[in-house]
Amino acid sequence: MTRSAVPYARAFLLLWLLLASPAFAQGYFPPGGEWARATPAQSGFDPQRLQAAVDYALAHEAKEPRDQSLALAQSFGAKEPFFEGQIGPTAVRAGLNGLIVHRGKVVAEFGDTRSVDMSHSVTKTFLSTVVGVAWQRGLIRDTNDRVADYMPRDVELFASAHNAPITWEHLLRQTSDWHGTLWGKPDWADRPSGPPERWPDRERHAPGTHYMYNDVRVNVLALAALQVWRRPLPDVLREHVMEPIGASTRWRWHGYRNSWIELDGQKMQSVSGGGHWGGGMFIDAWDLARFGYLFLRDGRWDGRQIVSRDWIAKARTPGADNPEYGYCNWFLNTGRKALPSAPESSVTFRGNGQNIVYVDRDNDLLIVVRWIDRGDALDTFIGKVLAARVK
Repeated sequence: MTRSAVPYARAFLLLWLLLASPAFAQGYFPPGGEWARATPAQSGFDPQRLQAAVDYALAHEAKEPRDQSLALAQSFGAKEPFFEGQIGPTAVRAGLNGLIVHRGKVVAEFGDTRSVDMSHSVTKTFLSTVVGVAWQRGLIRDTNDRVADYMPRDVELFASAHNAPITWEHLLRQTSDWHGTLWGKPDWADRPSGPPERWPDRERHAPGTHYMYNDVRVNVLALAALQVWRRPLPDVLREHVMEPIGASTRWRWHGYRNSWIELDGQKMQSVSGGGHWGGGMFIDAWDLARFGYLFLRDGRWDGRQIVSRDWIAKARTPGADNPEYGYCNWFLNTGRKALPSAPESSVTFRGNGQNIVYVDRDNDLLIVVRWIDRGDALDTFIGKVLAARVK
């Protein structure tokens, strides 16, 4: 190398170090339809070990039928009253697929990541985000407010003595114990426990005192949010979140065939918070990755605060009755119980199937993996990804 070329070489090296640094990555936001890539070696991974992690995931696809109407019938149909088939749309899913994003760049893609599939309960995270945007815009003053105080007089969701004290916080944390029937599904019919003869009159808990994962009550949250926004929630999500982060136009958020209401003289569908009876968010891995990357970057996208940091802090706060659950559907790794191989600070958005969005601030890592088997497969896969890092 000639003496005159040395300054240029040094400048190139400094530029390369800058581009490879985590600080630079946090300033990168993929434009619509694009995402920067890096080889595993460029991103600090051992290529063989990272490929072994991907191969492990591909070998551990979920065993349930790919036809989601059959998978739902097998999971819930034989166990639950009032199931009698789906009231929302379903689809035949792709095989296992996913993305690994490290320091802002895609370092691995596997399977059919363009398949627009049901995301099941990951839908709940989109729902709580829409509620969060309402909160940061002042449409909801305080999450500890009673939801009844935000409802028009003709909406009787919270009219009973039991339901009246329910707050937004209770609905978001799945501790409301809301009692009633919505869209033809009584609250007790979702994942009932105990002897069948006791299901309709099971023990009631004061709102805020008992965690229970329940899709009927999440659908109550969706309907309450629709009453606050006075416009379809998919339109709200598109305008305030998905378009600003450069998501595609291919995702769809469905409700049920009987979840239509009249609001301000217009017919609107109240969307569902999951795919329990069909419906929910239909989306591909790339748009899920953008959604997860938004939270990896603290709700900020290309200089704009899309989701309030204060809201994210609330969503990440463990509930009093379930320390491993924040707002729906923020699964926390408290005590590293859920994912022993991952940092305690990591968060997952989870849906049946399994559909997983893994957000890891400690390692500047985002993983989307769809249709991975139950049990230890997810933790083992994430552990292998983390173990593949060499710097």
